[in-house]
Amino acid sequence: MAGLALILAGILAQASADAPPPAPAPTVAVAPAADDQPDKAPPDAGIIAGRRKPGYNEALPPPLVLPTNQGAVAAPPPQAFPGDTLPLPDRWRIMSSLCPAKGGDQTILEAFAGEREVCHGQSDPYHQNPLKGDIPLDPAKVPWLPIHGDDWFFEGNFTSDSVVEARSLPLPVSNAAGQNGHDLSTFGGDRSIALSQTFLVSASLIKGSTTFKPPEIEYHISLGFNVNYAQVSERQILNVDAARAPHRFDTDVALQEAYIDYHLRNTSARYDFDSIRVGIQPFQADFRGFLFNDEQLGIRLFGDRDDNRLQYNLAVFWRLEKNINSGLNDVTQAPRHDQVFLANVYRQDFLIPGFTSQLTFVYNRNREANEYYYDQNGFPERPALIGNLRGHDYDAFYLGYNADGHIHRMNLTASAYYLFGHDSVSQFTGQAADISAYFLAAEASYDHDWMRLRVSGLYSSGQSNVYSKTETGFDAIYENPIFAGADTSYWIRQSIPFIAGGRAIALNQPNGILNDLRTSKDLGQSNFVNPGTVLTGVGADFDLLPTLRLATNANHLWFAETGVLETLRQQGNIARDIGWDLSSAVTWRPKATQNIILRLSAALLVAGQGMRDLFGNSSGDSNYYSILGNVIFNF
Repeated sequence: MAGLALILAGILAQASADAPPPAPAPTVAVAPAADDQPDKAPPDAGIIAGRRKPGYNEALPPPLVLPTNQGAVAAPPPQAFPGDTLPLPDRWRIMSSLCPAKGGDQTILEAFAGEREVCHGQSDPYHQNPLKGDIPLDPAKVPWLPIHGDDWFFEGNFTSDSVVEARSLPLPVSNAAGQNGHDLSTFGGDRSIALSQTFLVSASLIKGSTTFKPPEIEYHISLGFNVNYAQVSERQILNVDAARAPHRFDTDVALQEAYIDYHLRNTSARYDFDSIRVGIQPFQADFRGFLFNDEQLGIRLFGDRDDNRLQYNLAVFWRLEKNINSGLNDVTQAPRHDQVFLANVYRQDFLIPGFTSQLTFVYNRNREANEYYYDQNGFPERPALIGNLRGHDYDAFYLGYNADGHIHRMNLTASAYYLFGHDSVSQFTGQAADISAYFLAAEASYDHDWMRLRVSGLYSSGQSNVYSKTETGFDAIYENPIFAGADTSYWIRQSIPFIAGGRAIALNQPNGILNDLRTSKDLGQSNFVNPGTVLTGVGADFDLLPTLRLATNANHLWFAETGVLETLRQQGNIARDIGWDLSSAVTWRPKATQNIILRLSAALLVAGQGMRDLFGNSSGDSNYYSILGNVIFNF
């Protein structure tokens, strides 16, 4: 064992002799204290690349010799320069303050020559404009206006609406003098043409910073001027005098709107408010204009609550007489004995987020039973020459629910009305009758990229038994629906005379969808003994360009009931099918705004069996057309 130990010790000693010597341990530099090692050199700062060791401060270079400038003015402190704001007289002149004054320095004028988005003339409607309510009025420059302060605004508007329309529709041959001496049939030629030029000029004087809160007060006036021309194929269509030629030229000047809007109070810090508006004013009772959409004399209390998520209206309107050729108000005559009392409330995000619900109550009180009124062309309007030819009073109450919004990606509009009340004289029984009718309409659409696809449906109840003590035909007060193609549609655009069943009676009304058998929606009374209307339709809008849209519609129409038609015509087995209404319109907005709009539309009514049972024409053609050109300029 001792020998083995000696051998191992010898091996280890030899290995130690052959191994290289160990490397010296690294030296760690420690900065000397300034007071105890003043003579040692500072450590090397480059030992750790890219970092400065704690305690090491590299010596500064020697100071520069500063030049002397006797009498120099010291630079102003930073507080003397503007920061991120500039003092301006008010927020309306932020952009115009960048424009140089006329006649100023030529260098500055040349520098701003390209600033078209800022500097522009007062006649430019696409930019900040004092005529459009963008800049407050200076009372010193308009001393003739009774205004004080710097928060009065003027807002002017000028609209030119030009319409050219060629159309065909069933027309009766005059009993007194047909256009053609040998024409002894009931139906004559169906061609007609209409031209209408309307100018609307409106002005508003508004007090208040209306960007953030409702105006304190607004004075508004709107004047209308219309020139119209019509030509038809038969006499006694445009005028009751059969001796007159079958064409007419007419002009009209009207006061369309004149009201004062007064802000009563704010009800919250977010400007929920109550206001009142008195005078001739526009009003639309529901989202699509099914029931009452007109400009009438009224008093309206309105406002909102809950950060504008709840809106309400309380109103009463006295209906005005109208010019039957222009459709404008006639304030030279006393208001009609026809009042509309209305209350509605809107709630946003009700039932479904993004969906606005509206509840409506309307009372139409009519007391025109003893009136005899003729329009400007000599045709009787009240009472209607239908049935027993007697005038009537009525109290009609409308309860409605309307909705508009979207459910996820689906857009939806819906309306439902129940009509009840009392009619003093029924047109067929001559006795008092109750009123009970209803109306349903819905339109759904889906947006996919540059396309919108639509489906529409409508049902208004009709009268099945004309001798019933209950009138079941739904009729509106003054409809102007934006639905199923609106006035692009043939049936909505045109008014079909009800031939050989009454005098001066129309099956439906222009810019209306209901088959109501009344004289006119402008001057006539509502009629609750009518055949009703059924409509189903599909449509699509295509935004071909940001400024160009193609709209197409295909609607199928029926009468809800035909009993009243068969009684008036003394003709049995009239079919319900009105036919197919096919239409298309191209709308071009060259500025991509509503200032210039050009529209060309065409519509075709492919008559169904019910239409052929009721109407005809001298050419024997069962199809009717409408071609419309419309140009709107708005400033």
